[in-house]
Amino acid sequence: MTILITGAAGFIGSRLTLELLKSGKNVVGLDNLNDYYDVNLKKYRLKKLCSYKKFSFHKLDLSKTRNLEKILKKYKIKKICHLAAQAGVRYSLKNPKIYLKYNIDGFLNILEVCRQFDKIKLVYASSSSVYGGNKKVPFSVLDDVSKPVSLYAVTKRSNELMAESYSKLFKLNIIGLRFFTVYGPWGRPDMAIWMFTEAMLKKHKINVFNNGNLSRDFTYIDDIIKGIRASLDFNFKNKNSLHHIFNLGNNKPVTVNKMIATLEKILSVKAKKNFLPMQPGDVKRTFADIKSSKKLLGFNPSYPLEEGLIRFTEWYKSYVRN
Repeated sequence: MTILITGAAGFIGSRLTLELLKSGKNVVGLDNLNDYYDVNLKKYRLKKLCSYKKFSFHKLDLSKTRNLEKILKKYKIKKICHLAAQAGVRYSLKNPKIYLKYNIDGFLNILEVCRQFDKIKLVYASSSSVYGGNKKVPFSVLDDVSKPVSLYAVTKRSNELMAESYSKLFKLNIIGLRFFTVYGPWGRPDMAIWMFTEAMLKKHKINVFNNGNLSRDFTYIDDIIKGIRASLDFNFKNKNSLHHIFNLGNNKPVTVNKMIATLEKILSVKAKKNFLPMQPGDVKRTFADIKSSKKLLGFNPSYPLEEGLIRFTEWYKSYVRN
C-alpha cells in the first residue's frame, strides 16, 4: 500500500514520512515548498527522504491543483495523511487570506478527491488552537470549541466541520488530530523552542510574552508520529462513527518560564529576557485530555520535556554546523 503525505517537506510531515519509509512503506509526498520559513530547511528534510527508493515527491499547491486526482490514480492511494497547512497563530494576523487559500481551499480539494475514490482513509491535522481561551482543563474533544481567538484556529475548526459533513454525506472514514505544541529535531524556526535556543546560543535577547506566565502541553515529535501512525492503522468498526477527533498532547503542561529554565540548564546559558505583554490571538494555557486517544489509539506519550529539549538542542547544533 502507498500512503500519500501532504506537507511532506514540513516538520511533522517529513518525520512521519521518514518513519514510514524506515518501516518499508511506499510514500508519495506533496508540498508546495512555500517561503513562510527558510526553504533550505524544507529542502534539507526532502534530501533525507529522497535517499529512499520507496519515496516519490511532487511539488504541488493543493489550493489550486488539478493533478491530485492523477496522483491518486497513478499510485493507487488508499490512505492520505493531510498535514499541509499554513501554520502560525501570529502570522494569521498579518496575512489572513493565505490561511483561507491553503487551510480551507486546500482541505476542500483533499475531501473532494476522497469522495471520488472508493475506500480512501483520511487522517488530517487539526490543532489545540481550536480550544481558544477555554478555561476548563484539560481540554477534551467533547468541549465547546465555538470561540476561537485566531483566524488560524478558525480555519482548523472549519476543517473539522468540513470533515464531519463529508464523512456523513459520502461515508468517508476520517480522523482529525488536534496537535499540542509539537517540538523536536527537524522542527520549525518560527516556534518558541527553536527561537529561544537560537537566540540564547547567540547571546541575544528572547521575547517572553505575558512575563512567561503561559503554559503549554509541549509534545515531542516521536510521540506525535506514533499517534499519527496509530490513526492511519485505526479500524473503523462502528459504521455510524465515520469521523473521529483525537487530542495528541503530552498531558503534562509546562510553563514557558520552566521551559526557558530547562533550556538554560541544557545549554549552560543564562537567557536574556525581553518581557512583552500578552499577544493578540495567543492563549494562556493548553492541556490535552488524552483519555480517548489512549483508549482507541493506544496513544501513550513517553518523552518528558527535558529529554525532548536535549534531543532538539543536540540536533539544532548539528544542523547549524552543517
